[in-house]
Amino acid sequence: MNFRLISCSDIPAYQQLLHRAYQATSQLGIHFAAATVEPKEIIHHIDSNAVYIIEKDNKLISTLSIRFPWGNNPGPYGLPHLGWFATDPIYKGKGYGNALWDWVEKEVLINQLKLPAVTLGTAANHPWLANIYRKKGYQQIGQVNLTSDHTTLYFEKILNHKNYSEWKKRSHQ
Repeated sequence: MNFRLISCSDIPAYQQLLHRAYQATSQLGIHFAAATVEPKEIIHHIDSNAVYIIEKDNKLISTLSIRFPWGNNPGPYGLPHLGWFATDPIYKGKGYGNALWDWVEKEVLINQLKLPAVTLGTAANHPWLANIYRKKGYQQIGQVNLTSDHTTLYFEKILNHKNYSEWKKRSHQ
């Protein structure tokens, strides 16, 4: 297994991965942008976000993106925001998505970026995603109606309590 940032040469495989992985969510009547993303949008996404993948035998298995507050699609709380989490359905249930998620949290968010916290969003009417995020230590902090097909629930995970307290003091001045 190899964890790495995505490259432009990965775009065709990345698009296929996203479309296959989000097909089940689309069948639930929930539309996430990743479900139908086109190569031009993927290039824009890669240029503005940190997109990590896990690959095995040169095949993309799972992906997770970090959207930044200064990027083209910032999260709502002034913190980096996780999104476009997907695992190829062929590899579901084998732990690859969790391995990538845990690696991104530990190696990138905590060790490299030294983040106080991170946020993410998901559809309230999705049958299992909110529970998965809660089990990973994320706490619900808000909700909003952004689209007609679902209410978005926002979650936050504090990664460093001391830095989080200091950030909160500064961000509310």
